[in-house]
Amino acid sequence: MSGMLDLSVWQLVVATLLLTHLTIVAVTLYLHRYSAHRALELHPALKHFFRFWLWLTTGMTTRAWTAIHRKHHAKCETAEDPHSPRYKGLATVVCKGAELYREEARNEETLSIYGKHCPDDWIERNLYSRFPIAGVSLMALIDLALFGVIGISVWAIQMIWIPFWAAGVVNGLGHAVGYRNFECRDAATNLVPWGILVGGEELHNNHHTYPGSAKLSMKAWEFDLGWAWIRLLCLLRLARVRRMAPVATRVKGKRSLDVDTAMAILNNRFQVMAQYRKLVIAPLARQERAKLDASLRRARRLLWREPSLLDERQRALIGAALEKSQVLRVAYERRIALQRIWGDASSRGLDIPEAIRQWVHEAEASNIRALREFAKMLRTYALP
Repeated sequence: MSGMLDLSVWQLVVATLLLTHLTIVAVTLYLHRYSAHRALELHPALKHFFRFWLWLTTGMTTRAWTAIHRKHHAKCETAEDPHSPRYKGLATVVCKGAELYREEARNEETLSIYGKHCPDDWIERNLYSRFPIAGVSLMALIDLALFGVIGISVWAIQMIWIPFWAAGVVNGLGHAVGYRNFECRDAATNLVPWGILVGGEELHNNHHTYPGSAKLSMKAWEFDLGWAWIRLLCLLRLARVRRMAPVATRVKGKRSLDVDTAMAILNNRFQVMAQYRKLVIAPLARQERAKLDASLRRARRLLWREPSLLDERQRALIGAALEKSQVLRVAYERRIALQRIWGDASSRGLDIPEAIRQWVHEAEASNIRALREFAKMLRTYALP
């Protein structure tokens, strides 16, 4: 039985990749960027198509997926995180991510607290939520009709695609390995080069830093395929972008450190800290390398790591390295002091402009050239 389409092997491969890619598009655009974070708006017809397609190919409901993902952000890297490799174990998240999802989807408290403003119409209550297995069963029949007996293999790949790539790779490896553009307060990382397969979701560190942004890529060489789809849908008037990550605006030659400058620095604090790593910590670490023995050189990369993610051994390595180099000690302490401004601003109502102004004055008074140049650069920040 070859099915209604009677495809060759290579045509079957292409068809399978197209079907699985459509599911990835539905997850990243509809469930993730629209439903969970409201970073964009979608045409009602497109939203319903995505709901229907996800019912066919995953059996997931909008409310359950949205609630679990929102809880992941709210409780990230804690024991309450539904799929944290730190607490569940990396192997468990990668291999059993779908099981963790189903377990949390049965938690009524999670659905009640984090599942607000999700579809609750007649078809959701009486079909999608009530009969999730019916959708994937119907997909199996459709694959059999279109592709013949081999359609069962196509269907199986469709069924494991999201559990493996999204629930396993992104939620697991995306919090354990990879690179970090920004030192957000959780262990999220960016993975490459899986963008074609997971639609930009591999840029997990970027997303956790700016969860409300419709665009996940930040570097010029990063590719967010989901964003390409969004641009196309916007041209077709089927989507509208609501929020994006802030873009740092700098005015050449600007020297005044006013309230606008302070607010611009605050709005772009993650980019500011990334620049501090690039322009201050990294060059000083190379400069001071000779003062550190082989065991302490491993501490150099820890100097820009988010402090809350360090364990006791790593903190001890940093402490030993800073004892060997006064320059690194000053740069590191200045980094922590700058980062503390953001935390104190939210917890103690700190006067942000005055705190930033004081930090810049102290940095400019330093005898470390890289620190002085960085402080000078901060003065050029401006609101767009």
